[in-house]
Amino acid sequence: MAAAAPTLVGDPADWAATPAPHRPEPEPEPWPSPAGVSYPGPGHEKPYGTGTPPEGTSWDGAEPTPPAPQGPADGSDTRHDRPGGDPGTPAGATSWGPGEAPHESPYDSPYDSTAAAAAPGGKTCVACRAGHVDTDGYCEHCGHAQPRERDHVEEELGSVAAVSDRGLRHHRNEDAFAVSATALPDGSAATVAVVCDGVSSASRPDDASAAAAAAANEALLEALPRGAHPQEAMHEAILAAAAAVDALAPEVAGAQNAPACTLVGAVVSGGLLTIGWVGDSRAYWVPDDRAALPRRLTEDDSWAAQMVAAGLMGEAEAYADVRAHAITGWLGADAYELEPHTAIFKPDHPGVVVVCTDGLWNYAESAREMAQVLPVDAAVRPLHSAQVLVGHALDGGGHDNITVAVVPFATQPEGEREPGAAQETGTAAPAEPEVEARPQV
Repeated sequence: MAAAAPTLVGDPADWAATPAPHRPEPEPEPWPSPAGVSYPGPGHEKPYGTGTPPEGTSWDGAEPTPPAPQGPADGSDTRHDRPGGDPGTPAGATSWGPGEAPHESPYDSPYDSTAAAAAPGGKTCVACRAGHVDTDGYCEHCGHAQPRERDHVEEELGSVAAVSDRGLRHHRNEDAFAVSATALPDGSAATVAVVCDGVSSASRPDDASAAAAAAANEALLEALPRGAHPQEAMHEAILAAAAAVDALAPEVAGAQNAPACTLVGAVVSGGLLTIGWVGDSRAYWVPDDRAALPRRLTEDDSWAAQMVAAGLMGEAEAYADVRAHAITGWLGADAYELEPHTAIFKPDHPGVVVVCTDGLWNYAESAREMAQVLPVDAAVRPLHSAQVLVGHALDGGGHDNITVAVVPFATQPEGEREPGAAQETGTAAPAEPEVEARPQV
């Protein structure tokens, strides 16, 4: 029998004072759930939502309604990341060299000392290995444009790792991530991963994602060591990220499309898993025991998710629509409404959290598909696992920027678990539906 899914933890009563919301929240309207699926509600009567894991039944046995749509269902108040974004480079502009693994960057070729001699005091072209790179980033010998610093980035920090890649179609990487670790007041460790996806149709999407990832990471590293509850800290981190993106907007309103991005973050601390998000970047739970049930822990702020939640379309139909990826929630000065989503879980078995942009999950959409792609040794080789996931998206076509962080979660002995957390027991989840509804830069 499949092991229980991670338990959704309620709001502790001993939190600090309620933080002020970013913007006034309108009263939600009831939202019918799709047939056979129930969602834990956002808890509008509380300062933070409990999240809306969309796959299977609710983990705490309750069946409140999901958050109200952010903007009209006709998509008039949406941001279109895909389709309608930057067309990027032609599909054949980048190819893998002989012997290279598909998850490796095409720009990570071995250093050629003889080529360096041909261009003393300057960078050597990654294509011809002979020419000098001019100040504009082009080879003076073959004319090849050189990769930007953000085209492919990898970082491993203890037990957390992340990889970001430009993909094969976009001309630049508009994703960003931050991974970090800190100590809680009791001396135990807290691990942080934040992933952001710039909205391609907005101005300066790469700057927006970088600013959001850095601001959220900094806020979490400030709040967690002083003892803030992780769900409260995540809520405040998203507000800080939103403020950082807002600051990039032009002074003259309407002068240009304001910078915007999505965000998803994860904190592993004190035997708890905290998730926060705005937009359509996602977090997945994959147990180390692959016989257990994986879960998607976030629900997209998107047109397709609205249609499914409102019962107007089935998941297969909604996600096949050209409007599927029109996002209804984002960070940016022109956001229709900012409502950070947060949820906190207490897994009773070890596993891995996959935090990613849609550049990955477009190629492994369901939790079951994500679990199939993720290596079985992900908990001990997070960087390799992140590389494999990026490689999977590149092999699938790499139509978007791809960013993923892999965060192992090790369960604590019962006596070491957070004393303030409710000792709840998860219930076995039913089989996942066959069809299911993306600072280091």
